[in-house]
Amino acid sequence: MSLSLPTPTVERARPLLGTTVVIRVEGEDDPAHVHAAISDAFAAIAHVHQTMSFHEPTSDLSRLHRAPVGTRVGVSEGTLAVLREALALADMTDGVFDVTVGAQLVRRGLLPTPKESCAPDASATWRDIELLDDGVRLHRSMWIDLGGIAKGYAVDQAAMALRAAGMAHACVDAGGDLRTIGQGPHRIAIDSGLPADHIAVIELGEAAVATSTGRAFDYQGAHLDGRTGLDCVRDQCASVVSARCIHADALTKVALALGEASAPFLRHYGATAHLQDGTGRWTVLGELPS
Repeated sequence: MSLSLPTPTVERARPLLGTTVVIRVEGEDDPAHVHAAISDAFAAIAHVHQTMSFHEPTSDLSRLHRAPVGTRVGVSEGTLAVLREALALADMTDGVFDVTVGAQLVRRGLLPTPKESCAPDASATWRDIELLDDGVRLHRSMWIDLGGIAKGYAVDQAAMALRAAGMAHACVDAGGDLRTIGQGPHRIAIDSGLPADHIAVIELGEAAVATSTGRAFDYQGAHLDGRTGLDCVRDQCASVVSARCIHADALTKVALALGEASAPFLRHYGATAHLQDGTGRWTVLGELPS
């Protein structure tokens, strides 16, 4: 008879990005090395939180919100990378995805009013953001909310830190945004806000998955169609599987806004969306798994 020892697991949690981030590493025999790797991953997330937070007064976004229109504002490489991805998706979707909806979210009480900032121009859109080699220039006053797309980027950065430290099997979970390391299978349950018999389970290898739903915001709305400023369909839930979490998170908003019409954008990123309607029925869109 042969005996198998349990796989060593180290799991830690920390409040960051407006949620509780959980990092789990499995199958490593050196606890000190694992804890060091997890600390590096948390540090990567904390850096994103500090530079891209809507709330932090010293963040890149807060400095942009305070700067006079037309002023070049130096920002971190990470902020530039996230804005570059956000503007690419905005251009591709003709503004369905638009990170300049901060003022509308403030009016709804979902974000705090930025302190000492310039009043937003109601006509401002993503087209008024100019990216420079080492900074950003706004051509109209606006309040940018990187929210979910920055969270996805932070999860990706944490996964890169774990990989760089040699972790072969791990998971970074930032409350709706998740990235797995290792071939798995990783079984991910999607809690869409409906009763338990409507919960779906996705089996992943090494991938990212993000879930967004309007069901938690029945009275105020949370996910907006950037073209109209109106709520996406509130009784739907979208879970997107992609190689990178930054894309998975952003594409959930596109899937919620466009439904089946989001399929070309999903395919562009090699992503799959699992879209659930109010009855609990699931529809799979985009790059279908082989």
